[in-house]
Amino acid sequence: MERAVLHCDLNNFYASVECRDFPHLRGKAVAVCGRQEDRHGIVLAKNELAKQYGVSTGEPVFKAMQKCPQLVVTPPHYDRYLYFSNLAKEIYLSFTDRIEPFGIDECWLDVTGSRALFGTPYEIAEAIRKQFCSRLGLTVSVGVSFNKIFAKLASDLKKPNATTVITKADFKETLWKLPVEYMLGVGRATLKKLHEAGIFTIGELAQSNENYLYAMFGKHGSELWNNANGRNDAPVAHIQDREPPKSIGNSMTCPRDLEREEQAERVLLYLSEKVAGRMYRGGVVACGVHLMIKDRLFGTKQYQQTLEMPTRRVKDIYAAACRMLRQHYKWKEPIRALGVSGFMLAPQAQREQLSFFTDTQACIREDRLEENIAGLKEKYGKHIVTYGTLLGGDFDLYQKDTGNRIPYRPFQK
Repeated sequence: MERAVLHCDLNNFYASVECRDFPHLRGKAVAVCGRQEDRHGIVLAKNELAKQYGVSTGEPVFKAMQKCPQLVVTPPHYDRYLYFSNLAKEIYLSFTDRIEPFGIDECWLDVTGSRALFGTPYEIAEAIRKQFCSRLGLTVSVGVSFNKIFAKLASDLKKPNATTVITKADFKETLWKLPVEYMLGVGRATLKKLHEAGIFTIGELAQSNENYLYAMFGKHGSELWNNANGRNDAPVAHIQDREPPKSIGNSMTCPRDLEREEQAERVLLYLSEKVAGRMYRGGVVACGVHLMIKDRLFGTKQYQQTLEMPTRRVKDIYAAACRMLRQHYKWKEPIRALGVSGFMLAPQAQREQLSFFTDTQACIREDRLEENIAGLKEKYGKHIVTYGTLLGGDFDLYQKDTGNRIPYRPFQK
């Protein structure tokens, strides 16, 4: 039986969620952008109307506004995007348990064994698209093929809201005439070398000499050749097969350069709180803390420190980050960005035995307090409770967050 692999790509995901949640945006050119005052003033996503004016992802907001003066700019709501990403996975799970995410808005599905229940791969793809529209009020483009590479290619060919099928019988006719940069794994550097070698289409890549490509790119060259010839047989991972993360971290480009240690420590507390919350939700503790410092001239320094005892408490992560800041940063330049992460993660259940000299009851109370705080944030939003020192001052660290959660509501036309 020939494999049946789908690639599902939510159309203009961030912008589509904004238009769904805020009906006044519908029918307008919309771009989701980072806050310019936070020095993240670039386009993160745009809808189809904005695309028609040439607005592109990654360009500065002022350039997008020059192309489309009537462009409506909206800030991102990342908790909403994650919420709908999880709802999308629930739809996928109703068809198969072989689901492999490829970012927040894309997934591969292996539906080879689902045909007896749900019909042909094309019929499954159409059923998924209809459920996205009726249940979530979002659209998805689905590629159907016999391997992951061609399924991904297929989903890119017709957008938005379409199903495209590529079979073993017609992939050469359909794909080989396309530019080689359409292939997954062909980035800017690889594309430049391929063009220098006279390879401009997927067909030219497929018909070139594999040994020549291996000499140019090593193992990656052979992978590209096999992919172009439809010989990729990589499996779609099971939903439970994903490797646990090796680290959990957050970083922040500050609204203004930090010139004093106390300013940096406020940012470190804010980041430590976010990292601890993510570790709580993931059920893990960290055996070490990593600190990233980027100065005004974009020079980057990174430091890390192992901990005496695995933890996910805010105060422990914050204390380690502050120690590294004081020990290592000489303040030759103001700080532009900071990042904090916990590494060498372990399940909370495997936490090491406390020291004989540790106040066990105090540690248990602190753990329970932080778990309760994290639970409140998860249920009622991240603004429900926080440290007073993070509010006001030189800049309010919570101004950059974009409000409380918007409850799910069925799609309304």
